[in-house]
Amino acid sequence: MRLSNEKFAEKLGIGARTVASWHQKPDLRPQSEMQQVLDTAYERASDAERARFAELTGDGPAALTRPDTKEADRRLAADPHIGAALDWLDQHAYRSPGAARRAVAEQAARVDAQEAYARATRRAWVDQRAVTDALAEYYGRHHGDHGLYAGSCGDQAVNTSILTCADWLDLACELRPPHDGLTIASARPDPREVLDEHATKAAVNRLAETVAMNTRLMNAPLYRLLSTDIRERHLGGTFGVDHFVHYALTMDLLEGELLDALAAGDTTSLPLRDRYLPDVGAVLDVGGRLCAGGALALTAIARPADPYRGEADYVLLVQERSGHVLNATRRLAVIPKGFHQPLTDVRRETQIGATLRREMEEELFGRPDADNTVADTLTADPMHPTRLTEPMRWLLAEPGRLRMECTGFGLNLVSGNYEFASLIVIDDEEFWTRYGGVVEANWESATLRQYSTTDAELVTELLGDVAWSNEGLFAMTQGLRRLAEIGGERVKLPAIEWEIGQ
Repeated sequence: MRLSNEKFAEKLGIGARTVASWHQKPDLRPQSEMQQVLDTAYERASDAERARFAELTGDGPAALTRPDTKEADRRLAADPHIGAALDWLDQHAYRSPGAARRAVAEQAARVDAQEAYARATRRAWVDQRAVTDALAEYYGRHHGDHGLYAGSCGDQAVNTSILTCADWLDLACELRPPHDGLTIASARPDPREVLDEHATKAAVNRLAETVAMNTRLMNAPLYRLLSTDIRERHLGGTFGVDHFVHYALTMDLLEGELLDALAAGDTTSLPLRDRYLPDVGAVLDVGGRLCAGGALALTAIARPADPYRGEADYVLLVQERSGHVLNATRRLAVIPKGFHQPLTDVRRETQIGATLRREMEEELFGRPDADNTVADTLTADPMHPTRLTEPMRWLLAEPGRLRMECTGFGLNLVSGNYEFASLIVIDDEEFWTRYGGVVEANWESATLRQYSTTDAELVTELLGDVAWSNEGLFAMTQGLRRLAEIGGERVKLPAIEWEIGQ
């Protein structure tokens, strides 16, 4: 019936302690009077509740055709991160220990690998403009001071699903104190989430496919946005802390639901979106929902003139996301790109600069121990100077070698995430001469491309590529706009302008 101990006890007219004892002693046989009370409750239950009861006890018709779950059971037993997701699902959906494990194991055994790969391919074929148009139709393009971020570069139009406002753009905010002033309000997870039947089924399907396809799912602390105070040269706001599995089994499902609907040509039914993010009011109410997010940056590295390549420029790095990541799969994005989450210091690591420096180590300089999706973090201070890679030590050895700014902020309508669009600039040409050959993307990227800030034709063409993720295109456009202001003769691109809600 998906009731808590207290609500079920109230429904039966008995003490909550009695119901709790049934959980603690599942082999206990109730007295005859209590059996009659339970019989009456069963007779009054709906068909759906009876069917669920039969599934959970193994007495229903489906029990006769239950698939072989041995392989799935092994993965579920061996993976502590999947185990954490199952525990979360039991607490917020089934409220019966072990129920989620059984449901996920059976569903994983039914997953058709070929169909799963085909669905991933169909999702990849849905272009960025189709996503933006569908979300504009669902939410509208303009709401008071807020609207969808759009822009232009020469004759190339740019449209995104990022909800923003004028105060959140062209921030030119250095990512160091006191400008990067984000703080933490609480480190306790929010326990309020209760899943309905459809949301529970979607969460089970996500975990089942994760198990069957051997996709990485690492549970880790994740910042959740509670309030914002963002303006030019200032990042302010408060965060709480939640678990990544909460995000993976709720808000992160909205992207897949939308892409499947667009691939099928019918977006009239989006029940998860209707539940979690029904209107712009819900999008902007970041403290009233799970609002996770991240930071991503356009990286621009100065290069000297070259007899083959040409005049001095900045090299711009763009990645194609791999098929092993949970979101923005197979989409174009700037690099680095990462979730805003702590590793060991919950308070200090709220700063966006801390996230981007860590992501540079992980995604550009090849440090596996900075990647909490590969293994649990056991180091007390992963970013201690003695642990840094040689390129990062060189960048931090002298002030001014590494320039990091936040260029814009917005809320992505795809999953409701907050996005800190940023720019990383290395002006010293010596860096590329010394370390250009060791810059290498990690497993999150399928390919890594480079573009020159003197190649206006290809950069403009790139902005029109429909393979972009919305947050990636937002960060790319804002980053280029700021780079044109500070990059001098190395930047020879058409003027980039933005507008809201067009």
